[in-house]
Amino acid sequence: MINAKVGKLFLAFLAVSLAFASAALSAMEWPLSDATVVRNFGFNDRGRPTVGVVLAGEGEVLAADRGEVIFSSSGSGGASRFPSPLGAWTAVDHGNGLVSIYARYYERSDSDGHALVRVEQGTPIAVAGSSGWSSREGCYFMLFDRRERRWVNPAMIATPFPDTLNPQIHGIQLLAENGSLIGVTPGQSVTQGLHGIVVNATDALSGNRGSLLAPHRIISSVNGTEVGRLSLETISARDGVMLINRGSQVPARRVYAPFPAFEAGEVWLNRGQAILEIIVQDIAGNSSSVVAHIFVE
Repeated sequence: MINAKVGKLFLAFLAVSLAFASAALSAMEWPLSDATVVRNFGFNDRGRPTVGVVLAGEGEVLAADRGEVIFSSSGSGGASRFPSPLGAWTAVDHGNGLVSIYARYYERSDSDGHALVRVEQGTPIAVAGSSGWSSREGCYFMLFDRRERRWVNPAMIATPFPDTLNPQIHGIQLLAENGSLIGVTPGQSVTQGLHGIVVNATDALSGNRGSLLAPHRIISSVNGTEVGRLSLETISARDGVMLINRGSQVPARRVYAPFPAFEAGEVWLNRGQAILEIIVQDIAGNSSSVVAHIFVE
């Protein structure tokens, strides 16, 4: 009886804790109002994943939530004068290991080493601009979980952007063991063996002025069995290697093709007919799907 009561109390405490955590996470706001999303989390940048959200816009860069400024650089390169890819950037610690990073905004001429300060949600941090590896006015917004050593998709935490558009599937290819790519077309035949499933898919936001973005999730099934679930919610960092969640953690180089596509799964194809289904989802729940029949020799 005591154990049952303890169990109930623990479950009640857990429910309350999760409710508070959910409320805290859902309170985060985007650092630029009325901005265009140029690149989103997980975007394929010539074979490398984008670990934040590139925003184009003007005005002040605002703190996404309350926290403590733990680093701020004017972007001048400091004493070494060596330019940083991030340009001018600021990091804010929000507690529980979560750090927000604001980068590539207007480069200041003042010195580095600002005193640690507290900020509230909406506190101006900088002015949108261009610095570091940036070619347009705006800022680069990232979230990093120091406890789990992973980048977190800001769209999972910040206020959702309006989105009623379905993601688009532009093409599907099979990656053979010898590295050759085979386009999946009606009546296509392939040889028996292990194949990667390469999906060229993009997403768009309502009113986002035409930027093509990465989808949130790609699910691959063969003959009704799921063989891959690529999820762009977090990107981990272990010993200098970036890891992507594809049902299990795999190196980013196995997921990101050097062209705008994703290796979303892997399957051994036996002789006969295989039915391949691809489902692509965005973070708002919009989805698109394609079914292809493949003849395996």
